[in-house]
Amino acid sequence: MKFLENSKLEAINSALTIENGDCCVIGRLESYSCKMAGDDKRLFKTLSHEGDPNELTVLSPPQTMMSSISPAAYSASLSADEGENPLNYACSRKTLYYLISTLNASFRPDYDFSNAKSDEFSREPSVNYVSNFINSSLGAVLGERYNRLSSLLWTTINEEINLDDCHVYSYNPDLDSDPYGDEGCLWSFNFFLYNRRMKRILFFTCKAQSSSLDDKSIHEDPIDEFEFESFNTNLPLIVP
Repeated sequence: MKFLENSKLEAINSALTIENGDCCVIGRLESYSCKMAGDDKRLFKTLSHEGDPNELTVLSPPQTMMSSISPAAYSASLSADEGENPLNYACSRKTLYYLISTLNASFRPDYDFSNAKSDEFSREPSVNYVSNFINSSLGAVLGERYNRLSSLLWTTINEEINLDDCHVYSYNPDLDSDPYGDEGCLWSFNFFLYNRRMKRILFFTCKAQSSSLDDKSIHEDPIDEFEFESFNTNLPLIVP
């Protein structure tokens, strides 16, 4: 995967490192082109030996799905895409390869996800459903601080990945594989916004950490430190 530099995402990332009372939030947004590099090619060959790259592999049920959303409603929300079956929690082996490669690129050199299994991933119902989950999670911890940031955050994401054309996947590891499995982590999420037409993935990873164990380098209120006027915020907000 090729990392795509984006100054707006970098500013958002700085603003997503926020301390608030007894906990702090540390978030990252990173954009990747689905372009194979040396290590990626070796991983792809390994996965290809396990079966046809276009063959479906079963994923876990959506991690963000509430009890009020039935599996039937989830299935109905999925579009029939080439290589993917809307009736199952599944994706192609090639898509799974992209997700694993994104994790490797984002967390290297500290972690290697090459042996991650398909049941550690989920396909989420929709972009709107995941955006509401993210807004609720961050809003509950950060309150007004996140309210001041959320509109710009989703506008910037939309500019980079075009949300209307995205499928969303999540990574839900066990404790041994979790890069956020350290002491003091209150919750975390790892979402992949995948635009097949653009051949691009936007990775949104975030954790809430107990402040008592937190890095002293975290800003008191980083949102005030950035000049957001330079951003193009005239695009319509796709996600409420």
